[in-house]
Parts: sequence; C-alpha cells; structure tokens
Amino acid sequence: MLIYDLDLPSLESVLEEWNEPAYRAKQIWQGLYQRLYSTPEQFSSLPSSLRDRMARQFTFTPFTIRTYLDSSDKSTRKTLFQLPDGNLIESVLMRYGDPADERENTSARGTKQRRTLCISTQAGCAMGCVFCATGQLGFKRNLSSGEIVAQVIYYAQMLKEQGEKVSNVVFMGMGEPFHNYEHVMSAIDRLNDADGYKLGARRMTISTVGLVPQIRRFADEQRQVNLAISLHAADDDERLAIMPVNKRYKIDEVIEACKYYIEKTHRRVTFEWALINGINDTPDVAQKLAARLQGLLCHVNAIPLNPTQGYHGEATDRQRAQKFVDTLEQAGIPCTIRMRRGIDINAGCGQLAGGESQKKL
Repeated sequence: MLIYDLDLPSLESVLEEWNEPAYRAKQIWQGLYQRLYSTPEQFSSLPSSLRDRMARQFTFTPFTIRTYLDSSDKSTRKTLFQLPDGNLIESVLMRYGDPADERENTSARGTKQRRTLCISTQAGCAMGCVFCATGQLGFKRNLSSGEIVAQVIYYAQMLKEQGEKVSNVVFMGMGEPFHNYEHVMSAIDRLNDADGYKLGARRMTISTVGLVPQIRRFADEQRQVNLAISLHAADDDERLAIMPVNKRYKIDEVIEACKYYIEKTHRRVTFEWALINGINDTPDVAQKLAARLQGLLCHVNAIPLNPTQGYHGEATDRQRAQKFVDTLEQAGIPCTIRMRRGIDINAGCGQLAGGESQKKL
C-alpha cells in the first residue's frame, strides 16, 4: 500500500486496526508532509514495533529514477520515473528569480525566487494533441493520488537538502488532469492540508485542454486553485486540426464554461497558447482570439512551441511572438510571453518518456 494514497482519516483507520493510539496517525502525517521523512526508520518518535509494521505494510516510494537531466543553465531539472508496472512519467523542476535570470532576461527582473514543479497526473494521455509529446504516446493509465503527491514530495525532499522549498505546483505534465479528476483533487487536498504539506491552494494550477463538464464541476466546488485552459487556436477548424478534443467541446462551449467558472469563483482564467510559426502566431489570429476573450477576466500565457519529434511545426521567433502579444494587448487582453525552460534537455512533458518508448521498439 502506498502511504501517500491515504488521506488522514484513512491513515487513522489503519492505525486503529493496528490497535495503535489515535495520535500516532497525526505523528506519521506530520512526519510525511512536514518533516518529509522517506523511510520508516526516520520516524524516531514512534515505537520500533510500529516502524517495523509500517515497513512491512507501506510503500514510501512508488517509482524508481530512470534518468534525470539538468539544463545547461541549471535552472531546470527533468526526472523520468518508472512505476512498478513499467509505465513512465515525468516531472520537471523549474527555478525562477535567481540572479542569472535577472542578468539574462529583463522580464525576470524583480521576480521573486520560485521553485515551480510541473507534475504528471497520468501515464500518457488520451487527448491526442498533435504537438504534444505525451499526446503522441497515447493513454496508458491514470495515476493514483499518492503517485501524484509523491512527485511533489520527491522534489520537496531534494530542495530541502539545498535549503529551499517548493513554491508552486502546476498539474501540467503528462496527462489531462480533469480526465483523472478524483485522484487529482485528492492529491491537491493532501498537499493543501493545514496539518500536512500546507501548500497554498493559490500556489497550485490545473491545466486542462477544456473538458467542459469538469470545468463546471471545478467551478461549483469553488476551490482557490488556479485554472489554465490550453486553447492554442481561435477558430474551431484550426483547433480541431491540432486538438481532437475540439470535436467534443467547441471553443464557444469552453469559453462559456470559463465564464461560469469566473462567475462562481471571481477568479481569473489563464489561457495557454503555444506559439507555432505560421499557424497560430499572426496578428489576424491574435485579433480573433481577442474577440473571443473580450469581457473575460483572463490572461493569456504565450510560449513558443516546444519542438517534438512527432510534430513538424516550429516555434515562433521572438519578433513574431512580440507582435502577437502587442496585438492582444492593444485589444485589451493582457498577455505575457513565458520563458521556455529546459529546451536543451527536451523539457516538454512526454519527450523523455517518448524517447524511452522508441528505444523499446
């Protein structure tokens, strides 16, 4: 049993079955999420008999490290994990706000130091976005809530050794988070728990391709977690050509669901936009997008495309990207160009796993 799959009431039930005092569950919970213990032996305040039973009954690490890569500027680390069933998932650590950022990138000046994690929620993905390396892999399976949480804990333990800590988590790695809704929300609750890891809800972001029923459900729950929509096109035909989900949920339906979310939560929606040279980076496309988003409490994050082996589109150059942003802002839609991280290590999610899969063929 993976210990990170248990919420506190479930852990309390297990300890009750073991005839342990109720307070032991809280001790274990705080050891896991506040002290970041990774083995039973580290729980020195527990009786040795209980530690031995935990070692027999619980798994503390749900994966092995297949490989990891550091970017040349040391701002990004990408880790490829192998699950016990052989499936591969990826997570990325991105460092922002360090002195090197401010020297090399004027847009980073004054940025607070951040340690952002990009976490996977599925092995593979069923959404089939043509420019996405994970989409090119196809769907393998959903991750459990504990497998999602364990990715955060892995990096939290690493950063703790360096005197740092995780500041933000984005569920934007391999998989569609809203396709694994229950497990993702359980993971969020565990990370947000006031007696546990205590990561603020507003420091977490869910990125979805636009699963309309789940957006509305998420709105009804009125969580403080940020919502990002991967849009990438302002016209249904153009979006369908790169994102098959548009056959099920048209852009108008997605926008209406976003309006509902904003009305329910009074929170801003972020629209993610991968800038593909000559495809969706022209002023004309920017004007169409601005018309779609008029009146919405929103922000557009534009980022030049991360290249993948399975898609021949190319990233927008700096000049075209700036023109796209300028066109949106002139129409009253706030937009920023996000820095691409880890291009030299193929940091786009799914690229390492895809490469490993190709080796097996």
